[in-house]
Amino acid sequence: MKITRKDLDKSIVELVVEETAENIAKQRKNAIAYLQTNAEVKGFRKWAKIPEDIIIRQFWEEHINKMAVDNSIDKMYRESLKKEKIMPVAQGEIKEIISESPLTIRINVEVFPTIEIDSKYKKINLKKKKTTVAAAEVKKALEEIETKFTKFEETTSKASKLKMWDRATISTQGFEDGKELANTAMQEYPLVLGSNILVPGFEEEIVWAKIGENLEFPVDFPKDYHNADFAGKKTTFKVTVSKIEKAVKPEFTEEFIEQLRGQKLDLDWFKKLIKEEIKDTKDSNARMEEESELIDELLKITKMEIWENLLKNQIDKVFEEIKQNMGQDNIKMNDYLESLKMSEEEYKEQHVKATALKRLQGELILFKLQELEKTEVKDSEMEKEVEKILSKFQAEDVLKRLKELYVPWTKYFEELRQRMVYRKLIDSFFKAETK
Repeated sequence: MKITRKDLDKSIVELVVEETAENIAKQRKNAIAYLQTNAEVKGFRKWAKIPEDIIIRQFWEEHINKMAVDNSIDKMYRESLKKEKIMPVAQGEIKEIISESPLTIRINVEVFPTIEIDSKYKKINLKKKKTTVAAAEVKKALEEIETKFTKFEETTSKASKLKMWDRATISTQGFEDGKELANTAMQEYPLVLGSNILVPGFEEEIVWAKIGENLEFPVDFPKDYHNADFAGKKTTFKVTVSKIEKAVKPEFTEEFIEQLRGQKLDLDWFKKLIKEEIKDTKDSNARMEEESELIDELLKITKMEIWENLLKNQIDKVFEEIKQNMGQDNIKMNDYLESLKMSEEEYKEQHVKATALKRLQGELILFKLQELEKTEVKDSEMEKEVEKILSKFQAEDVLKRLKELYVPWTKYFEELRQRMVYRKLIDSFFKAETK
């Protein structure tokens, strides 16, 4: 492969890449081999190896050659980035197929800025913290599972009283100085006591209430309440309880645990699994903290220019992640921004920009460090990591899909490799604490 590089400006690199006829011929063979085992041809069973002459008659040379060229262009793009040590901001653009014989293409790639890290980085030595899991943390995790899978059964007994974690259907109205307070009325609202959804102190006031009971009690909104319209207000609520549903917690049987994790385990083994999961989460969080600590140190001895479009793209990316996380909690970003009395741009500037900048700086620095240290991950390390990922799943259909995703040169496989390279780099700056 022959590569000619030209810097069009500080952010765009032009690559003219020429592939050899020999490698194009290899891609043609690969295309035929793929069709031989994956194509559906009348008279042949699925997955049977179909003779080459029949494949050519069925799909024609033009289609096979197109597959070979497409695969070649993809390979030329990836390998040219690797050889030129280019970290693209986004997928490069194929500007032109200059020639088909030999296959020659022109690619424009938006690249990251130049980064200079002082050699003092080699002297950075940080302490690695040890993570542990207490029995109370395992207990709390089990309680959270209980809460999530708790069912509610309605009771019609007039003597039944509300307890914490029961669900009450209530109608309520808030009053300030004897007048109705706007936006505090609710009709037939289902409320799980202990969920702390409403103003602090409200749920505690209706514990021990009965069906049909009318209550009246004072509740003061905190001065730092998230909705400024209510912050600090002294309020009286009138509440009617129309329905009580008693909480029925699940039992940790082997069948229930199998539904949760796909493994038939007794409670003791499930606790061990929960402990391992908590430990994995803590280790992951610790690695993020270590990365942040390392980046802070490296920023002191690094020179780089952050381009405006790069930062804007990163801000948008972080904002979308926040938005998706809120969506998982059934919170709409527009409603949240309205409660803060902020526009999207104001929120990005005040709450997203700093995080996005730190993340972008970290990515640039780690990429440069990888180049300086020539850090690589061996195939044997990759195999071990993939096995570790697969070991967490039991369902055959899930395992099959994952095995197809985590194969060399696929997007998922190469992203995993990059994460492992960065992990290895970060770990090299930390030493375990000694007693």
